[in-house]
Amino acid sequence: MEIEVEVIEFRVPAENNKTIFIWDIQTGFSEAFIYEALWSVYSAFGALYLLKVCPNAAVATPGFYAMVKFYSSAHASKAQRATDKQCLFQSSPVKVRLSTKQNPNLFFGGQSLSHARCQNLANHYLGFNGWSTRIVTLKDISKCADAGWSLHTASQGELLKYGCVAELTFPQYGVTCRGVGVAEDVVDPEKGLEEKLWKRGRLMKWAKDKAVVGAFEKVLLIVFGNGKIAVECRINQEEVLPDDDIEGAIQVNNISWTDFEADGGEDEDLLWDFTVDLSH
Repeated sequence: MEIEVEVIEFRVPAENNKTIFIWDIQTGFSEAFIYEALWSVYSAFGALYLLKVCPNAAVATPGFYAMVKFYSSAHASKAQRATDKQCLFQSSPVKVRLSTKQNPNLFFGGQSLSHARCQNLANHYLGFNGWSTRIVTLKDISKCADAGWSLHTASQGELLKYGCVAELTFPQYGVTCRGVGVAEDVVDPEKGLEEKLWKRGRLMKWAKDKAVVGAFEKVLLIVFGNGKIAVECRINQEEVLPDDDIEGAIQVNNISWTDFEADGGEDEDLLWDFTVDLSH
């Protein structure tokens, strides 16, 4: 007897078979109510990456449609079969279909998850006590020779740059891996010490979060059809360093906090920037 196996990565799910569309949602409900109702229904099938509700196009029958994106294709398939032609929260049945067409504006294969989403996904499969993190090192690398000071002039202010190495441990599976995070920004000298301290705290937190995300990106959750889970970590042997020689693992780059805030981190709005085919 074969046992179904699925590999879950800590990245934005991009496969068609992990996305379902819900059609024929009636009017008379607010988008907020529909969102909560659908979340209650579909989160029962498995961890959700995204749920979006939108009104039908003006040329279509008044009403709503929704998109639900799972991390697991098995969960998406089960949810589609179980809820298609069911009334759910309304008086008439809805139509539920798996996504059949990939749209480059909708899916971003390989894109990193946010720090919060990594935590939520780990908690869903492993529980709150199934994993832990620790900071191996967190350093001010603003004055390093390759820290990128050449990109900034003295008139622009003082460069702040922090590097972090974080360790992720799964005690029940005997698996440990590390990630690296770097964050930088420039402090306006006219804004005083308070501004510098505020940015310093933000950059330290961002560097730590990026390091934890980097560690999660190496993790593979092996989910078996019988409910059992195994954890594997993709480790590059060149990254394995003793704690007293860890500084070399911090690769200095030029990602700024300002750019990160401007992008909004993980931009969910971009995920919904596509044209829906109402013929489904």
